[in-house]
Amino acid sequence: MPSDPAAAISVPPELQSCDSHGEEQTQALGRRLAATLQPPALVILQGELGAGKTRLVKGLAEGLQVAHEADVTSPSYTLVHEFRSPQCTLHHVDLYRLEGSAQLATLGLEDVLPGGITPSSVVVVEWGARFPLFRGWPRWLVTLEITGEDTRHITVQWLPADVAQAERQ
Repeated sequence: MPSDPAAAISVPPELQSCDSHGEEQTQALGRRLAATLQPPALVILQGELGAGKTRLVKGLAEGLQVAHEADVTSPSYTLVHEFRSPQCTLHHVDLYRLEGSAQLATLGLEDVLPGGITPSSVVVVEWGARFPLFRGWPRWLVTLEITGEDTRHITVQWLPADVAQAERQ
């Protein structure tokens, strides 16, 4: 989310809709997305198990210069991993194992979401589309669709404040 939530953000054409032919290409797309993000930012990742969500976060972490590829793993069991550099903090959240909003409430994510998010933070949430907490926030929506054994179709959208406000109603 940009510092001015009403600001228009343009998704670069090469990120709007593309195909990845392997893990390295998915990771490279994460690096390109990182170059586009303007902290504070909320990024929701959606896709089936094995679609490459964590692989994309590896690229985001590299692009934001907060972690090396090997340091980024799925936070499925810990739920949240945090990576810091002097310029940025990346909160990588995986909600796959949560069964409902009551469990989500116990995580205290409100502390890292916009309003509690610091100006230099990027919050990336795997499986976040399943929870209404994230509707209503201006955010990036990244969808990874498995189209073959090693291929993925990836779309990136920016959902600005006006779209987010309409979702709340």
